[in-house]
Amino acid sequence: MPAADPTGQRLLVVVDPVARRVDGESVRIARDVLCAGAVVKICLPDGPEETARAVCRRGRRRVVVVGDDRALLRVVRLLHRQGELADAPLAWVPVGPLPAVSVARVLGVPLGSVAAARAVLDGVERPLGLLTDDGGGLVLGGLWVPAEGRRPVGAEEPAATVPAPSGCRPWWVPAARTARTALALLSRPAARQPLPGCTRLRVEADGVLLADLDRPVARVAVSAVEGAADVAIHPGTVGRPVRTRARTVTVSGPDFRYRADNRVTGPVRTRTWTASPDSWRLVLPPPRPFP
Repeated sequence: MPAADPTGQRLLVVVDPVARRVDGESVRIARDVLCAGAVVKICLPDGPEETARAVCRRGRRRVVVVGDDRALLRVVRLLHRQGELADAPLAWVPVGPLPAVSVARVLGVPLGSVAAARAVLDGVERPLGLLTDDGGGLVLGGLWVPAEGRRPVGAEEPAATVPAPSGCRPWWVPAARTARTALALLSRPAARQPLPGCTRLRVEADGVLLADLDRPVARVAVSAVEGAADVAIHPGTVGRPVRTRARTVTVSGPDFRYRADNRVTGPVRTRTWTASPDSWRLVLPPPRPFP
């Protein structure tokens, strides 16, 4: 407990057990910065149940989550179920490898432990939107369907490697491979033949049909932007994505999985997401002054 409290803040710092295990040094640094600038109570839960008890007993303290995307989502879901999410501003110090803290990049939270802890002390509360689905899920950063990684539309297709005798690679192999790839692209009808890895989905935004099962798509991406659901449908053939904003988005079709906030869910045959503006508040770095 620090001797002084220059910011007048009272914080409940919930340190996720995964963060303590994978990067204890970043956890220690964040704890020291926070303790030097506020009145801090440290909570070291061993699992979700202890996290829930600590958050429910937070009193007037602001909850600071130290951990990866899943640690933040766990607290957000808890407060959402209790109907307290809009009235309980949160702060976050992301700790973990980059794939596990991808939501932080989307939301604008610094990834370094020192910068993130300073943002907790000096930042400002900002209202943020989220997506809720008909299965009881929440999405903070964004989602895409299907869940599997997809090659960007229009990128060069992989070509088979031609083995060379005696372990040597002749100089003409790359040129021949490039020529075959170009010939294949020029000889096929681009508007009819889908790119590899496409799937058939039906996509509706506020009741308006944007894609149907007869036209394969490479990916459907949805994110909460300015109180609405921002939708981007990447076509299964070479071309620009279809973009729109809506309040509700429904995706249906054969069994599919989707990745939301770096977590795979499914398989499902239909799912509807609804944009909820200003549903929660997060402490983010103050805006930079214009030069």
